[in-house]
Order: sequence, then C-alpha cells, then structure tokens
Amino acid sequence: MMHQNINVALIGNPNVGKTSVFNQLTGLNQQVGNYPGITVEKKIGFCKLPNNIKANILDLPGTYSLNASSMDESVVIELLLNKNDKLYPDVAVVVTDVENLKRNLLLYTQIKDLEIPTILVINMADRMESKGITLDIPYLEEKLKTKIALVSSRKGHGIEALKDLIVSYKTITHEPCLNSSVIDPEYFKNLQEAFPQQLVYKLWLVITQDVNFSNLDRNEIRSAFTKSHSELKRLQQKETIKRYQFINDVLKAGLKIDVSTATDFRAKLDNVLTHKFWGYFIFLAILFVIFQSIFSWSTIPMDFIDGTFAALSSWAAEELPSGILTDLLSQGIIPGIGGVIIFIPQIAFLFLFISILEESGYMSRVVFLMDKIMRRFGLSGKSVVPLISGTACAIPAIMATRNIENWKERLITILVTPFTTCSARLPVYAIIIALVIPNERVFGVLNMQGLSLMLLYLLGFGTAILSAYILNKILKLENKTYFVVEMPSYKLPLFKNVGINVVEKTKAFVVGAGKIILAISIILWFLASYGPGKDFNEAETIVKERFANTTLDETQFENEIASQKLENSYIGLMGRAIEPAIKPLGYDWKIGIAIISSFAAREVFVGTLATIYSVGNSDNEDTIKNKMAAEVHPETGEKVFNFASGISLMLFYAFAMQCASTLAITKKETNSWKWPVMQLVFMSIFAYLTALIAYQILK
Repeated sequence: MMHQNINVALIGNPNVGKTSVFNQLTGLNQQVGNYPGITVEKKIGFCKLPNNIKANILDLPGTYSLNASSMDESVVIELLLNKNDKLYPDVAVVVTDVENLKRNLLLYTQIKDLEIPTILVINMADRMESKGITLDIPYLEEKLKTKIALVSSRKGHGIEALKDLIVSYKTITHEPCLNSSVIDPEYFKNLQEAFPQQLVYKLWLVITQDVNFSNLDRNEIRSAFTKSHSELKRLQQKETIKRYQFINDVLKAGLKIDVSTATDFRAKLDNVLTHKFWGYFIFLAILFVIFQSIFSWSTIPMDFIDGTFAALSSWAAEELPSGILTDLLSQGIIPGIGGVIIFIPQIAFLFLFISILEESGYMSRVVFLMDKIMRRFGLSGKSVVPLISGTACAIPAIMATRNIENWKERLITILVTPFTTCSARLPVYAIIIALVIPNERVFGVLNMQGLSLMLLYLLGFGTAILSAYILNKILKLENKTYFVVEMPSYKLPLFKNVGINVVEKTKAFVVGAGKIILAISIILWFLASYGPGKDFNEAETIVKERFANTTLDETQFENEIASQKLENSYIGLMGRAIEPAIKPLGYDWKIGIAIISSFAAREVFVGTLATIYSVGNSDNEDTIKNKMAAEVHPETGEKVFNFASGISLMLFYAFAMQCASTLAITKKETNSWKWPVMQLVFMSIFAYLTALIAYQILK
C-alpha cells in the first residue's frame, strides 16, 4: 500500500457535483486525455491521502445507471467489468445529491452488485437545513452496507473525512445491498451454474449491454442464455422496479423532509428564467453583458501583452548577435507566438462566463428553453448542449452529441455545430473588430465593438439552426426522439471549480494553438526570408534603380528593400498565385497566405500575419494591431483592413470550415469521410460567396 497508488473511480449521475468533488480532491493536479481507441474524455487527478498514501482519482463520465444508452455510459460499465484494466478501481466513490438521493441510489446499488468496495458520498450537505432534510447516517450505512461521507464540495466540508474513508477502503464489505437474482431467480441460478467463477451481475450486464468483458466471450454467454430483446427489456424494467422498492424502504426511515422549514425559491425563479417571453429576453441580456465585458475588461491586459511582445522582438533583434537564428526569433517565433498569447484575456473571460453559467445551473434552463425553438428545425433541446459547447471548441461539442440517441438528429447536430463561433475564431474577430469597428458607445451604454462580437456569435448560432432545418428536409432518415432534461438546483458557482475550468481550458487552447503557431511561424519565416531568382537576390540593386531619381532616407530605403524581398520570396510568389481568387473579396496576397495557413487552425491567422509583417521590418517595436492598421495596397494606397474588407473577412471566418481537427473528429463520429468532405466543401463555398457579396456591396 505504501508503494502503490490506490485507483479511485468517481461515479455518479450528471449534476450531482461529482466534478466539484474531483476538484476538491485533486486541485490543479489533473491530466485530461481520451480513453484508448475512442474520443470520450478521460480526467485523472492525483491526490495525497493520510499515511503518505497516494491515489489516482478517475472522474468517470456521468451516468444514470449501468443500463447504458450512450458511449459515455458504456465506458463506465466496461471499466467496472474488467479487472485487467490498469485503471480498474480499488474503490468506487459514488457521488449523490442530497436532494435527489432516491434517483442517485439506483446507480449505487448496481455498482455494489459488482462487489467493488464502494463509498457513498452525499453531496451538497450545506443545503440540507434550507431544504428541511435530515439523514440517519448510521441507519443508511447499515442498510446500504457501506461507509457514507457527508460533504459539501462547494464549501470543502467533509473532504478530509472522505480521504480517510478512501484510505480504509479494505474495511468496507463487498456484500451487495440487494440480491440481483430477484430479477429472475431461475434464470440467474442457471447463469451462475454455467459460469461459477464469475459474478452473476457482471454476466447479466454482458448479456444486456453492448460492452466487452475480457474474461469471457460475450457471444458465448449470449448464445447460451439467449432471450428476445423484448424479454431482456422486461427484465431490465423489473430490475429497476425491485431496486427502487429497496431504495424506498431504506429512505422511509433514513431520510426525513420537513417541508415547513424548506423554501421554494427555485420554482419561482424557474418560472421567470424559462418564461416563454422573458426567458429569451433574459438569455439575450446575459449574452449581451458577456460580450460587452469581453471587450471592455480585456483591453488593458491585451494592450500590455501586445506591447510586451513587440518590445521583446525589438530587444532580440538589437541585443542578440545578428544572424539567421536572431532573425528567426525576432521576426518569426516571437511575433507568431505573440499573435496567440495576446488573446488569452478574452478567451479566459469567455470560459469564465461559460463556467459560471454551467456551475449555477442556468445552462440546463437554456437547454429547456431552446427546445421549443429547436423542434421547429428538426432538433431537440439536447442539440443545444453541443451547440453551446461549440462556443469553446467544436471538437468536444461534436463528441457531446453522443448523448443524442436518434441518429438523424445526432448527424445533423454534428454537421452544423462548426457554424457555432468557437474560441479559435475569437482572435480573428477581436483583431478585425478592433481595426474596423469604432470603439464608441451608443446611448452611452452599448459598446459598438462588444455589440459586433455578440452579433457574430448570434450569426453563427442562427446559421447552424437554419442549416439544421435544411438538412432535416433533405436527409431522408427516420426521426423519432424524446426530450428529457434534468433541472439541477440553483447554486452559487464554486470559485475553485470555475478557476480550474478557466485555467485548464485556456491552457489547452494556448498549448494546442502554440504548437501549431510555433511550427507554422518557423516555416513562414523561412518562406518569407528566402526566394528564388534575381528579383529576390538582387533586391537592393533593383530598388536603387527604381528610385534613382527619388531621394529616400535610410529607413525608407530599407523598407523598400524588405518589401521587394517579401514580394519575391517563396511565400510572396505563393501569395501572388492565389491573389486573383481572393482579390474580389478585398484581400491581398498576405491575407491569402494567412487564410491558407489557418486551415490547420483558425487562430493561426493573426500569428501568420504577425510573422509576415515582421520579416524585414525595421520597426520591431510596432504592435501587431498597429502593423495591420498601417498596411496599405501598394497600387491604390488604400488601407487593406477597411470596413468592407474587415466585414468580408469576419464573415468568411464565421462560415468557413478551417479546422483540420474538427474534420477528423467528424469522420470518427460518423465513421465515414462522406460527411466531413461535405462539411468542408459546403462551408468553404458558402463562406467564399458570403464574403464576396459583402465586400462588393460595402466597398
């Protein structure tokens, strides 16, 4: 024990505070990855326990029972069935909500039947008094055959007691609290006799669930104990009834609720927040406040970061020995990375607000509210979860569609989710809005830049809904679905949870984008610093001949040489080749290169321009925004980033599928290249035509 880590599996229904308990146990000592071979998210944390014992805490996906209806739930069952899995738990910690104990205990009784040492955590204990709830803990421990930790993850109460229970997990009985053979005594007896070395409830799960059990051939078990689908469903229903009868009997004596001391504030608040008129108005008002704040609050830190990287680039150019490596660092790597780092404040604020909405319980109300609208477009409220999640990133949002049982509804949601404005688009929107939209207030309250950002988010969501309507009419697939959403209790967001969520997601964005930016910055710097032929290699002579009759000071002369080299470098020649296709949209060849490079990831756009504008630039102290603002067309002398081209560019990024990772996850989730290719082609053409029309009208 002293030399081995304990494997602890955190299991529970959605919205019981399981992740809050996970954060209390592990803090920031967490790793996020995927289960082998699938894209279901896996969160593992590390925790120090009493007696110098360490624990690996595995936060399993939320599940209502071991009767799986989604891939997330299948992951939970397969882990609990297979002892050979390196993450197989030494102890299971089932987290429940004190207000929904009856429903939560169904999952607990099933896990106990697997004979894993199981600790019951009753969370949100701080709400017991206000809800008039009292619990007889010794009685519950006796009847449920476990040890109970009464905790408040929001306040951190009971966490140390939980750690003590985890350390002493070997003292907890393996005995089930309900004999599963009551489902069908004869059938279960024959099943046990056929496989005497196996737990009968594990065999039952292998028969009824689409999961793998490494110790036995699933087909062998099913063929020997075959039953019709309808008969298996009947037995599953009987199991659920028997378990709830047991739970009801236990809670009659173990849980008391005095309604005279409870308050019913939640119902009154729900009547307002889900109102058929005021509900939508409040939701839009919240969105408005969020996007106003993103621009207003982030200005100071963004300006500081922008100026710092410009100064750092200048310092590297002046203080380090001259040569290729210094040029690469000052003109390629530093400006490129700065093009991503500058947007950390805005992205962090976005994740902050999303986390607060989720933690408070309001996001579930939004799902319920939007169901009425979504049904008109062939979807349900369940599709809102991926669409809203898409404001962070389309990849986990598409993975979240696994909770949608109906294939047609799920497919449509996968295909339209990339229209939702993700955090990778935020850097593009932010820099372009800052360049072409005045930083002014309307009626003394409405910030034009914040309003523009909100409209872009609404445009993305609206386009996704409209596309869903069209696809619902085009795709001839059966569509029958039922919508059920759980309304969790309102609670004040836990600062620790929100903080961890913001740090982890912002870090994931920066690290993920940073790797791509670093690689692309080096490639772009090389392509922009070297070129073939006379026009590049003899740039100084050509400039002297061109301006033989014009007096240029030293700075102007150096800038003309840099411009001559850039236009005739490898990247300049590539840009010139594609310029005829993008010129009608109001873009020059430099923007064209940025668009092409950002097909790897949208956030690369700003970093690419920062690198291109820095190559050969004598004024390294100028910020990215100032360089973009000063850029002009050499033929016309007009600004490259004007109102018409800015709107065109934002519309292009609003609709274009510029994310290789999203295409890959679409392929994985649909098991076909047909759908991601259709996504790429349609969204690219639609983005091009929309940007073209906008520029031609506004120019």
